[in-house]
Amino acid sequence: MEDVLIECSPGISGDMLLGAFYDLGVPKKVIDQPLVDLGLKDLYQLDFRESKSCSIRGIKAKVENIDCSSIKRTWRSIKELILNSYLEDKLKKIIYEVFESLAIAEGKVHGIKPDDVHFHEIGAIDSLVDIIGVCAALNYVNPKRVYCNEPMLGKGFVQTEHGKLSVPPPAVIELIRQKNIKVLSSRDSIEGELSTPTGIALLSNLVDYLEPPSKYSINSYGVGIGNQKFPFPNLVRVYKITSFEDSLNEQINPKCEEISVQEAWIDDQTPEDISNFVEKLRIEGAYDVSYQAINMKKNRIGFSIQAILPIEKKDFFRRLWFDYSNTIGVRERTQSRWILLRRRGECSTTFGNIKVKQTLKPDGSINMKPENDEVLRLKLKHKISTYEIRKIIKESSKKFKAYENWK
Repeated sequence: MEDVLIECSPGISGDMLLGAFYDLGVPKKVIDQPLVDLGLKDLYQLDFRESKSCSIRGIKAKVENIDCSSIKRTWRSIKELILNSYLEDKLKKIIYEVFESLAIAEGKVHGIKPDDVHFHEIGAIDSLVDIIGVCAALNYVNPKRVYCNEPMLGKGFVQTEHGKLSVPPPAVIELIRQKNIKVLSSRDSIEGELSTPTGIALLSNLVDYLEPPSKYSINSYGVGIGNQKFPFPNLVRVYKITSFEDSLNEQINPKCEEISVQEAWIDDQTPEDISNFVEKLRIEGAYDVSYQAINMKKNRIGFSIQAILPIEKKDFFRRLWFDYSNTIGVRERTQSRWILLRRRGECSTTFGNIKVKQTLKPDGSINMKPENDEVLRLKLKHKISTYEIRKIIKESSKKFKAYENWK
């Protein structure tokens, strides 16, 4: 089974994604059918046209609104439309998740319940076509995994039904915050909306890995062209790829790496200073630091401090010992360690999206553990035990979304 890689160049929008999937070879019938099933076929006209951006060819998706009604669509009404449809369960689920994330973001921005959100641009027929069409296209391609690079957001202002808003719009900011998406800084000289709420909502719900695989081959690709004109190509590429992450993981899990171990005994510094120094080592990137009280010469109480460090930063940390502690000598050795591959991400639970860490066992099984800071936060918020928090997370955890590749 192939993987899919979405390349934001420089940003992302629903219509550009739709054009790229069509150019990739997804039949128009596949895109239209769920819209027909939802009773929307008489409200729009969808065309795909050859186009260019800075001489680069691609497909531009054009949606004409032929809906003569003045319906103000809320998340409540869109939700009922989706849930009462006869779409296949997998497709229904991803469409629902994209719209729900938009409703939650808009509700947060406007200070109202998600069900009461009037979607305006997001609920307009062209955005409905973009979201449902992209979800249908991805479901048709049926990749094993979906990768994407970090998008750019742009700057300046955009005209909406809420009036003129700064770029990025509030809904985009909230979606990025909720999903912890990494973004790239905008080009200083370019103004405009590079990534739309629809595009970010699709990216945040459909993508499994928010960075490209470290090694892959390209099998085919499609190009979607945007409407805005910039001094650079405004396009989104969707690649069908073969990723070599799995074979790589089998070869190196667990993997062996070199580390530096530095340690010293200090008997002429206060506990407060020792604590501050240990925290400094951790902040600067030590893998781990341990320390304990020991008896030293002349019966003085001192501290034994040991730091496990990245091998490439041993010179940097060696200087820290002499700059931030009273030691006059540091013991140092290079060691090997075997480690399981791990990655950070988030998982949807009864408590909402929480940060978790996965480890890959040699037999291919995956262990998932919530970050301790998340457990403590939920314990204080809900006033229940740590055991109950972990139990609820384990029983209710659903889709995992990685922030990074296995490493």
